[in-house]
Amino acid sequence: MSLSPENLPAETAGLPVEPADVDLSSQRALSEWLPGRLAAEEPAILVIGDLMLDGWWSGSIERLCREAPAPVVDVQTRESVPGGAANTAMNLAALGARVSVAGIIGTDDAGIDLRSQLVDAGIGVSHLHSHPDMVTTTKIRISSGGQVMLRIDDSAKAVPAEALAALAASVRAAVDQQDAVLVCDYGNGVLADPVRASLVDALAGPAAGEDRPLLVVDSHDPRPWAPLRPDLVTPNAQETARMLDLRLPDGQDRVDEVSKHADALLEATGAGAVVVTLDRDGTVLLRPDGVTHRTWARPAAEKQASGAGDTFVAALTLARAAGLPLTASLDLAQSAADVVVHQPGTSVCSTGQLSRYLRAFADTALGADELQRQLELHRSQGQRIVLTNGCFDVLHSGHTRYLNQAKQLGDVLVVALNSDDSVRKLKGAGRPINGVADRAAVVAALSCVDYVTVFDTPTAAPLITQLRPEVYAKGGDYTPEMLAETPAVEEYGGRVAILDYVAERSTTAVVKRIREGEGAVPGS
Repeated sequence: MSLSPENLPAETAGLPVEPADVDLSSQRALSEWLPGRLAAEEPAILVIGDLMLDGWWSGSIERLCREAPAPVVDVQTRESVPGGAANTAMNLAALGARVSVAGIIGTDDAGIDLRSQLVDAGIGVSHLHSHPDMVTTTKIRISSGGQVMLRIDDSAKAVPAEALAALAASVRAAVDQQDAVLVCDYGNGVLADPVRASLVDALAGPAAGEDRPLLVVDSHDPRPWAPLRPDLVTPNAQETARMLDLRLPDGQDRVDEVSKHADALLEATGAGAVVVTLDRDGTVLLRPDGVTHRTWARPAAEKQASGAGDTFVAALTLARAAGLPLTASLDLAQSAADVVVHQPGTSVCSTGQLSRYLRAFADTALGADELQRQLELHRSQGQRIVLTNGCFDVLHSGHTRYLNQAKQLGDVLVVALNSDDSVRKLKGAGRPINGVADRAAVVAALSCVDYVTVFDTPTAAPLITQLRPEVYAKGGDYTPEMLAETPAVEEYGGRVAILDYVAERSTTAVVKRIREGEGAVPGS
């Protein structure tokens, strides 16, 4: 597909795009053109599950009611937006997918409103069944002064049997010709046994074969979906704790505990990979090969933000359906979730918003003095600083694995980049491949990286002396004694940490393969 401006969504006009022949399967890092490139793929995605309507009512509080010591909210604004699985579908549409939904709603006012909003967004509703005895699930939040005071939930006590039968009968037609199927199971009864059995028959039966669409399950309990052998499941921390029958600690200890139970989670869910979402702690990817990947959230203090998990799974599904590697898809999905947590209400992240968010990292490198001031603020909050340095010219999976490991050594990760002149002195003529502005933008877009700076000295020792990180991390086949920076670190009592080195994934090896016309490393 051509990536000329006329073939991209209107809101991406004017944003940089990559040439049409870029292979998405080779992308290891995020660039501002990537959301437009994914939108241009227009993957067909079915969202099946519990569709809801979210209400946001806001007003002022000036008195207590006479009947009880409760505040009286004089409602001034009312807004209704698609929620639950419907919010996931809205996010997919905003990111450029061709979306259809399958589910059951009522013929009540909420159902009419929800169907109308989905149609207006260009979402297919031919498999969205309405039934007069069904209550459309609504969640109304009442707020004042930016603070949610009360939430009122209204949902069906039982889903009509004939409505379930109608949805089950339409499942095979709904999944036909889809690039991905996203199951959004909130436990409201819409995805009961008849519907689940039809999905198993359509997706896991003998007719599925190699043409089966990508299957992502976002469920309060992924275990009943194990017979479908989903490609991805996305339980949150509470759901993961219930599956493991244990209490999860906070912070990095929570990530470590989840990672220790990777085999149990993979077996219980039948999934090819498990992505555990951890709110402010980002996400952790668990795979049978033992390779894990972290993302780190950039949270906001917005009290009324809702639906970031819907945005995350929507962006993750879109990216995978369009051919982006799994780890890069996770980083992109984390960025999309970071966009919506800065917006009030039930929000969506569009292609343009995600591109602008990634573009914001283009000029992200801080000078040493400004960086020092920022790090002192972090230290005043008891946070540990980790610093690493390098060229980071052609970013690859070895880099991202190493940076994720570095992040886990503390709370704040600083990446110091060699200047272009410094890279030439180290690597010779023809390097760097990418200038320092591009390298800074790509590294800063990784969720594990908090700050980027640039240095022009022969080693990073002067910068280390100024910033005094608690941990200095270096990847490669080094020992601390081999590093010129070690004396500077030890002088103020810091620690040197040596991380993994993956030889076949070094930048030098990548550049060599490109220049010699060689293909990818087998299994990479």
